[in-house]
Amino acid sequence: MSYDVDVVVAGGGPVGLMLACELVLGGVSAVVIERLAEPDLTIKAGALNAPSVEALYRRGLLPALQKAQEANLERFAEFTRQRFPEGKAFQAPPRFAGHFAGIPLSGDRVDESDPDLAGRGPADHVGLVSQQQLEALLAALAAELGVEVRRGVELTGFETDADGVTVATTGGRVRGRWLVGCDGGRSTVRKLAGFDFPGTGPEITAYQAMAEMEGTEALKAGWNTTPAGVYAHGPMPGRILTVEFGGAPADRSAPVTAEELQTSIRNVTGTEVVVTRIKTATRFTDNARQATTYRMGRVLLAGDAAHVHSPFGGQGLNLGLGDAVNLGWKLAATVRGQAPEGLLDTYTAERHPIGAWVLEWTRAQIAVMRPDSHARALRAVVADLAETVAGTTYFVKKISGIWQRYDIPGDHPLVGASAPDLELADGSRLADRLHEGVALLLDPSGELGALTEGYGDRLKVVEGGLPERPELAGVFVRPDGFVAWAADAGQADPASLEAALSTWLGAPAVTAV
Repeated sequence: MSYDVDVVVAGGGPVGLMLACELVLGGVSAVVIERLAEPDLTIKAGALNAPSVEALYRRGLLPALQKAQEANLERFAEFTRQRFPEGKAFQAPPRFAGHFAGIPLSGDRVDESDPDLAGRGPADHVGLVSQQQLEALLAALAAELGVEVRRGVELTGFETDADGVTVATTGGRVRGRWLVGCDGGRSTVRKLAGFDFPGTGPEITAYQAMAEMEGTEALKAGWNTTPAGVYAHGPMPGRILTVEFGGAPADRSAPVTAEELQTSIRNVTGTEVVVTRIKTATRFTDNARQATTYRMGRVLLAGDAAHVHSPFGGQGLNLGLGDAVNLGWKLAATVRGQAPEGLLDTYTAERHPIGAWVLEWTRAQIAVMRPDSHARALRAVVADLAETVAGTTYFVKKISGIWQRYDIPGDHPLVGASAPDLELADGSRLADRLHEGVALLLDPSGELGALTEGYGDRLKVVEGGLPERPELAGVFVRPDGFVAWAADAGQADPASLEAALSTWLGAPAVTAV
């Protein structure tokens, strides 16, 4: 049977675009089906965590991220100038720390000597990038790679068989080998495929907006608690966020009106703010659910289609990007017929535990944000902890995602972790060698190359010393940037490297004699 494309990606937000780019880098074709005719400019996530920035850095996007962050820092400075016209200057923190349940974390209290925070390379200094900025960068990368994005086209159904998926859309039928739902929390793909989606219901209705307002002088900057809930004002002009604990809204799909936003601001803040115009606004809840598996036959899920939760701490966008980077190379290898047995099943095995952790992390924040007396007492304790170096460092490490690792066989401390951005002998860095999305073997001594024969374009071998880590005898990095094998000098076991290569890249090609 003929195919129009290898993989149909439903959803053209950041997760769908990232996945499509990873698939094309992996040597297969992808088409993105997006319901919206234009990019969604609604205010959403405002920051990227360490795994996301590292992944984008490894695809050559770090300069663009740095430029986007600079623009955002200028907007923060403008907010400070408006709030403090007497001359208080905005100073960017040494590290973006974020917040836990609206309890601000100071970058000045982070223990920079913590080994988990050390040696993370240039990506460590980037993070203040909005979802809209990221989507624009990924759209440009997708266009550069030749990804076809069909906007204004909605998936309406699909039929699966042993060899592929026939997808029905408002723009006609598309035949692909695989279908991936990246179509958000109310995913059509997930519902039609019948994925189980258990979890907990919502307690809150929250609003986030960029708006023109009058009477904001009485609003405190930053995160604040009141008897009615929680609100945040800033850190850029016109930005407001409110949280009320009255259950879910009656209609999540209806546009947010100025009157609705104004009512919530007044309820939570107790001030007579007047909303004169909404530039962009969204409402959200803390509905927290996760698919029990991310794959059913030839249909897979990624991003909010696989898991939903409150957006506090900016975890959702980052979780979805991690899904896309983990899945892309595995699905591409499967399409090419080079995937070892069970490779695609490791997608759920590796990503589901991280998704489950994020749901628990966001549930904990809701518990600390509640306005009842018990929750406020707990909040006071957490706030005290956040005032300490140890407490801030703990929260920052969790929020930043640097704790994330996969259960990959091997005894070396690097195995299962995101690869450190090592400096190479020629002065380049490890991330520079991953732009093409191909697995990498660092071979300082040049003695491991013979074990890689037959892998061809599935693996790049880089010889030469590692100035920052001279004790390393070799490091095998998967296409997604995670370490699958490593050894120190004198401990490089050829059999264990061969096993790692075959586990993640499949069997080497046999050269005919």
